[in-house]
Amino acid sequence: MKEKGRKVIATNRRARHNYTILDVYEAGIALVGTEVKSLREGKASLVDAFATVDNGEVWLRGLHIPEFSHGTWTNHAPRRVRKLLLHKREIERLVGKSREGNQTLVPLSMYFSDGKVKVELALAKGKQDYDKRQDLARRTAEREVTRELGRRVKGMR
Repeated sequence: MKEKGRKVIATNRRARHNYTILDVYEAGIALVGTEVKSLREGKASLVDAFATVDNGEVWLRGLHIPEFSHGTWTNHAPRRVRKLLLHKREIERLVGKSREGNQTLVPLSMYFSDGKVKVELALAKGKQDYDKRQDLARRTAEREVTRELGRRVKGMR
């Protein structure tokens, strides 16, 4: 029986804090059998992961998928370089945009979509420290406004 819907395996929560997201792509990923089994157990880490474009192909580096617990000599290397599956037009667009300025390819999340492993890849630009502080201050102010509105609706103030 085929799976339906989207099941998130791992997310890179620091990516939205450290980078300004400019564009988002969905890419398939070429995996071996024990990697998929390990992902079905919900084990993966996108913390140090990034993508590069080499010779017209997109490669995901730094992704950690631990060895399958019930695997034998067929187990995979946990931090091997994995190929991302994108259309040629998307790859050409990524190459053009990433050469414009200091932009990088960062994976935001990894998930199962209808039984296939997909990676949400973002074209991003690094934030400076003052940008991060401004975002934090803006989110805090918005949170306070919604709290105050909630209190007024309930008649507490």
